[in-house]
Formats: sequence, C-alpha cells, structure tokens
Amino acid sequence: MSDAADPGEMLAGFHAPVHRALIEPILLGGAPRALAIVNGTLAGAIGLGLRLWIAGLVIWAFGHALSVWAARRDPQFVDVARRHLRYPAWMRP
Repeated sequence: MSDAADPGEMLAGFHAPVHRALIEPILLGGAPRALAIVNGTLAGAIGLGLRLWIAGLVIWAFGHALSVWAARRDPQFVDVARRHLRYPAWMRP
C-alpha cells in the first residue's frame, strides 16, 4: 500500500499552474460583466431616450444592486440561469 500516491502530494511533471484570470468570473463593479452592460444600456435608454432621468437612475441602481447581491452569493449565476432556461420544464422518461 506504500506505492499508492498521497492525494495531497504533488507528482513530478503533473503540476500546471493556472492563472487566476482563467478561473475567476469577470465582474464589472461587482456585477457580472454582461448583466452590468445590459443593465446600464437599459437604464441609459430610459434615462436619455425617454428623458426619464430619475426612473433611469432608479432602474440602474436597483438592477446593479440586485446583480451585485446575486454575484456575491454565486458568481456564476448568469451561466446557471442560461443553462436552466435551456432545459424543458418537464422531461420525458
């Protein structure tokens, strides 16, 4: 049994460093990047296009705060939601 490798022990030639940027989610102001861009675009369209400045700011602040809260709980929540929406509500056996 001494020939078995210890799971915590590094094996020579089988160590590959992974850069932090490859595994961390891309956040923009604490919110997922794609969601922050969509939120800002929607708030900008309402604030500038419809000239409803206060409504645009409220939508942006609420949407950004909600997405930051969700990203703190699970940084991959946008990908999980996309995958969830692809599956049907009821699967056949």
